Amino acid sequence: MGRLFWIIIALIGGTLLLLMANSDGGSTLGLANDDFARFAYMGIWGIVLASALLGSGIRLSHFLRSMAIWVIIILALVAGYQYRYELQDVGHRITAGLIPGSPISVRDDAGLVTVTLVKADNGHFEVRGEVNGASVPFMVDTGASSIVLSATDARRVGLDPDKLAYGVPVMTANGMASAANVTLDSIKIGAIERRNIRAMVVKDGRMAGSLLGMNFLNSLSGFSVRGDRLVLSD
Repeated sequence: MGRLFWIIIALIGGTLLLLMANSDGGSTLGLANDDFARFAYMGIWGIVLASALLGSGIRLSHFLRSMAIWVIIILALVAGYQYRYELQDVGHRITAGLIPGSPISVRDDAGLVTVTLVKADNGHFEVRGEVNGASVPFMVDTGASSIVLSATDARRVGLDPDKLAYGVPVMTANGMASAANVTLDSIKIGAIERRNIRAMVVKDGRMAGSLLGMNFLNSLSGFSVRGDRLVLSD
């Protein structure tokens, strides 16, 4: 180990002397000084690793196999990072196929977000969103001016329908009903989130589900229907 240490010191010293002697010329042994320095650096590390391998008693075949495995792992991690958005898109599509109502979120390199909703079997666009951190199933309704929560969903997100003041007339599938104005701390549809957004709550039994209305849709940069898909752009 002592002999190896002095050999490495000698190599480093010789490299530094050559670089200093040729600093004005810009090249050493036919190589640009920067290239020569990198070559010497890698060469010294190669000597250190080779010495460690020989001193450890590990068979060369085992060492090369381990290095190959690590190279494959590193390449897989780099490839995964480079194609992270494509892989994320594939994951969302698989989830949407397995769990109806799951939004497909995609974020591009510029940070722009799109969320795609797939039409349900009943012909409506439905999505499983989050309100105040709780999961809430919505039906997208462009005829509703506001987000409307059923009493059941209101309780799920931490509101108490029994303590609200119902004074806003709204039309539901069951006819006219009274609704109460509320403010939601947050609502998330896929990767799109809005905070402190207005909504309404209807009384018990007046609605079977909740509606995603125009006050959310109008907060987007755009939305469009493409066949059986509704694309929300943020």
